[in-house]
Amino acid sequence: MVSRVIPVNLFDLVIFGATGDLAKRKILPGLFHRFAVGQMPAKAGIIAVARTAMSADSFRDIVRESLMEFAPKFAQDKDLLARFLGQIDYVRVDATGDQGWDELAAALRPDTVRSFYLSVAPSLFGTIAAQLTAHNIATKDSRIVVEKPFGHDLASAQALNADLRRSFDEHQIYRIDHYLGKETVQNLMALRFANALWEPLWNATHIDHVQITVAEDLGVDGRGEYYDQSGAMRDMMQNHLMQLLCLTAMEPPSRFQPSAVRDEKLKVIEALNPVPQTDIVRGQYRGRDGAGGYLDHVGNSKSRTESYIAMKVTIGNWRWAGTPFYLRTGKKLRARTSEIAVVFRDPPHMIFPHVPERRGNAMIIRLQPDEGITLRNTIKEPGPGGFRLAEVNLDMTFADIVEEHSEPQDAYERLIMDVIRGDQTLFMRGDEVEAAWAWADPIINEWQSARSTPVPYDQGSSGPDDALMLLHRDGRRWREIG
Repeated sequence: MVSRVIPVNLFDLVIFGATGDLAKRKILPGLFHRFAVGQMPAKAGIIAVARTAMSADSFRDIVRESLMEFAPKFAQDKDLLARFLGQIDYVRVDATGDQGWDELAAALRPDTVRSFYLSVAPSLFGTIAAQLTAHNIATKDSRIVVEKPFGHDLASAQALNADLRRSFDEHQIYRIDHYLGKETVQNLMALRFANALWEPLWNATHIDHVQITVAEDLGVDGRGEYYDQSGAMRDMMQNHLMQLLCLTAMEPPSRFQPSAVRDEKLKVIEALNPVPQTDIVRGQYRGRDGAGGYLDHVGNSKSRTESYIAMKVTIGNWRWAGTPFYLRTGKKLRARTSEIAVVFRDPPHMIFPHVPERRGNAMIIRLQPDEGITLRNTIKEPGPGGFRLAEVNLDMTFADIVEEHSEPQDAYERLIMDVIRGDQTLFMRGDEVEAAWAWADPIINEWQSARSTPVPYDQGSSGPDDALMLLHRDGRRWREIG
């Protein structure tokens, strides 16, 4: 079952938690960017919802300040800014009570597609969904958007899914993972499935291993209490890195449609083999040169929560048998870097002279900070001096190929526009979320039962030395971070 097709200009977007940080930094600036480049129709309505008592004009003043900070390029155009602000309304609603729901219903227009963006704590997802149904605000064409964390474990994820499905059908639920909105992630699918060159090589016969890295140079100070309840496994590995793994390893879908793409991603998760603890490294950054460490930032001197995790993952199917996937993510590392490195096997017989420090052929798919794709090749070194080989990069940086009149999209912008269009391709399905937790739970439970303690690592490093050994014992090495 799919929702009926309605022109994209006939929609109202309701943002719950509109006074929060995510709305100010990402959601509203993203909508303004799309409005500025002509993708947000003039008849679109944006209804901001929060518990704070204020007038619509007062909220527009807040939005104006936010756009001046986070979307300064277009916010300088006073006429453009005024027209965008004119599409915004504000309604005070008590999500856990009955106050404001009738006013919200009155602010929405009939015969429009209604999208509800829940930029609130997950504990409120089910409550808000139920209220939208109870007050006849949600219609059969409505869409509801929820942010991570989607559950703390399998049981809580199942409960959240059940809460949402009591009020909305699965095809109406959009679970956001902003990594899937990145240009490079989508280009990975185009690269694999739109080119005859790569798909025949995309298997264990030709690929030695894959490295997926999401490194951050910031710590957890400012959000330590939340982070200490999740850790790198729950906060990043189970969702963001899992999604990147799925898109890298999935089989070609029968067609480029949301259900077909998500079916193949689910098959990857279900094919993951159990990960022994010997293939996992957990780390926790320590204080250095007067800078506080993880324990200081979370205010818990006895915390055993990891700020870094690396693991070797294998997939039990024909395509990937014998090809490991090495995943790592962490805080307070050397640089902010996100990439997928597909490392190809060496030729079965090398007829040319030895190449010092040869790293071999690889495709590096960069998600941040400079989105693009690099292909590492071996060529003859130009010039005299005999037949010597060298490694060079063929680089495609997306910023260099975007047309001058085009305005690149932020991940949130792209995903919000997909919600408006009714395209679920880049959103997680409920069974996909539950399958990821079913894989992650035994790993986490074993840490807790064994009272496992993360190993310390220095801030500004590449992580614990134990993580280097994870690849070294297989005769491989991590790519440098930064």
